Amino acid sequence: MRVACLGGGPAGLYFAISMKLRDPAHEVVVFERNRANDTFGWGVVLSDDALENLQKNDPKSAASIRDHFAYWDDIAVVHDGVRTVSGGHGFAGIGRKQMLILLQERARELGVELRFETEFDDIEAIRAEYDLVVGCDGLNSRVREAYADHFKPEIDLRACKFVWLGTHQKFDDAFTFIFEKTEHGWIWAHVYQFDADTATFIVECGQETWDNFGFENMSKEEIVETCRAVFADHLGGHDLMSNAAHLRGSAVFMNFPRVLCEKWHHENVVLLGDASATAHFSIGSGSRLAFDSAIALAEFLHSEPSMEAAFERYQEERRLDVLRLQSAARNSLEWFEEVERYLDLDPVQFNYSLLTRSQRISHENLRLRDANWLESAEKWFQDQAGAKADAPTRAPMFAPYKLREMDLKNRIVVSPMAQYKAVEGCPTDWHLIHYGERAKGGAGLVYTEMTCVSAEGRITPGCPGLYAPEHEAAWKRLTDFVHAETQAKICCQIGHSGRKGSTQLGWEVMDAPLKDGNWDLVSASAIPWSDNNATPREISRQDMDEVRDQFVASAQMAHRAGFDMIELHAAHGYLISSFISPKSNIRQDEYGGSLENRMRYPLEVFEAMRAVWPADKPMSVRISANDWVGEEGVTPEEAVKIAAMFEAAGADIIDVSAGQTSVDAKPVYGRMFQTPFSDRIRNETGIATMAVGNIYEADHANSILMARRADLVVVGRPHLADPYWTLHEAARIGDRHEFWPQPYEAGRDQAWRLADREAEMIRV
Repeated sequence: MRVACLGGGPAGLYFAISMKLRDPAHEVVVFERNRANDTFGWGVVLSDDALENLQKNDPKSAASIRDHFAYWDDIAVVHDGVRTVSGGHGFAGIGRKQMLILLQERARELGVELRFETEFDDIEAIRAEYDLVVGCDGLNSRVREAYADHFKPEIDLRACKFVWLGTHQKFDDAFTFIFEKTEHGWIWAHVYQFDADTATFIVECGQETWDNFGFENMSKEEIVETCRAVFADHLGGHDLMSNAAHLRGSAVFMNFPRVLCEKWHHENVVLLGDASATAHFSIGSGSRLAFDSAIALAEFLHSEPSMEAAFERYQEERRLDVLRLQSAARNSLEWFEEVERYLDLDPVQFNYSLLTRSQRISHENLRLRDANWLESAEKWFQDQAGAKADAPTRAPMFAPYKLREMDLKNRIVVSPMAQYKAVEGCPTDWHLIHYGERAKGGAGLVYTEMTCVSAEGRITPGCPGLYAPEHEAAWKRLTDFVHAETQAKICCQIGHSGRKGSTQLGWEVMDAPLKDGNWDLVSASAIPWSDNNATPREISRQDMDEVRDQFVASAQMAHRAGFDMIELHAAHGYLISSFISPKSNIRQDEYGGSLENRMRYPLEVFEAMRAVWPADKPMSVRISANDWVGEEGVTPEEAVKIAAMFEAAGADIIDVSAGQTSVDAKPVYGRMFQTPFSDRIRNETGIATMAVGNIYEADHANSILMARRADLVVVGRPHLADPYWTLHEAARIGDRHEFWPQPYEAGRDQAWRLADREAEMIRV
């Protein structure tokens, strides 16, 4: 096969090597526009598993690369004048120029032809001459651009500015992050050693800070000197250096382009490395992506029956790994883009937030890396939570929490989950057993499902209410059990279904109208939930008064029934939510239009409830922080304002959910997928929040809490499958301090023994 590699960076060189290793008869030519020793950037980072892949593919080049590595195990974070160090991270760095030299030598040794200072403008002519053309020409790929109609690239230019510099100051003990506050704003550096006397020094900042510094009007030399002055205290008298000789002035700064192509091949042309997909430098995986993809492409070209089949398998198998890394990289780069919301955190919490920013490193993974540091962080968290001085050090999910005069023993909440088992609005023995079991299961707080303020406010005939004396008595029976037999507190979520009411039970046809006996529906506007649902009446002012008073009556009944806390359900497209979202509120009066108008009635209802709810008892609000319909609906930015309005009205904590407000929604699912909305509200405003959404492990809960992405963690479906989720997760992570009901202590002891045995087997 005659192979042309268009681009002589690590991706192209390593693919050429991999092809010749598999069949020396291949004629492989690498075309590179620059000279052999030209390079842009400084050091390259590779993780332990990336090195293992190189070793398996070509032990000889792997050995030569290893011989030039600078290794480090620690990550240091310098923030607010404090240097925090944690270990066990396992990285290696090598100079980009040194890596290129080594790969060039290996390629020549295997018979690859290297053509430097060679342009490849006429790609069509090259395609005609070679059997296979590999576009590996980097971020600004000409190959990708030439066939953009086929590759369909999506290029997302990110918000932060960065410049890739170097220094002879030694940072040989740790990968170091440095955050400096200047008169122009925050600016930070990603720093790592890559040879005996040189370190990469990437300087990054937000657009506003970049503008304030005036970098746009500076020469390259002035930019480098300005950065040196900012970080002078960390450079030990050394300069910063730029090797981007071809760039002038502000061009040395870049905005990172996130690239992903819909298709990676066209006829005999295939993309590789940054030409096909990029991963932000903050997770150090760009070179790994290039090497792993080069190995896979070479392998499939020799194992599949045709070039087309090889390309298809290459794209299918590599795309998933690329998307995973891009997801982690997106999380990481977004953390840096919004880093100013975290810079007021205590150095301990800030360090934890940085380490777990990509979600690739979890709480228990940190314990494996550096148990001593994590234990010290957990101790700090418990102290901040007000744990007793002699209390054992425990994971964050087991820290106490106080809302007004309500003390929670831990941070785990059983989510509101519809049961559809009420009769005429009255909870039954099902509810007693269901909620009673979950209260015994170890959670600090148990929520009821949405409890409706009227018969017409129910979602289905099976939904419970608080609008009749028998309802109050039934709920009182339940709260009495919870308080007498468990350590949990219990919250009543109160709501009105609005346009989503008068529907069938959840296990019948979801969101479909009843087959008969439907009741009148009201909503902010006369817009049906879907084409299959009845059109509601636009609620009148008289109706609004009546419904407000029903919410007030339900709050009063909740107090008499013994609930410790209540929540106004202002999410998921129900009545209160229908006022907040512009997708469901097109009113032309003072209750529609601007956010202030759309919030007018929800705040009126909340304030009326708060006025009759005892001052020593907390009250929360559940909101939908993202309608998932773009600017047509509530956005995460607007959700921050919504949360602030409810807090100003007396809300103690915001229960941050998302979606279910429009059938047009296009949510982006994944583990902890709604946590970023809680994070934003919590850290931009300081308002206490609850995180919800596909949280199913202690690891998730502890990571969220320790990084202050929320104050409480709400776990839903796992509690349907396992009422004792909290106790079982405690046993699994080695916690032996959570209270079990006395009749269950024999089961507790067995659970602990089995968990210890499983942990021992994992260690072995």
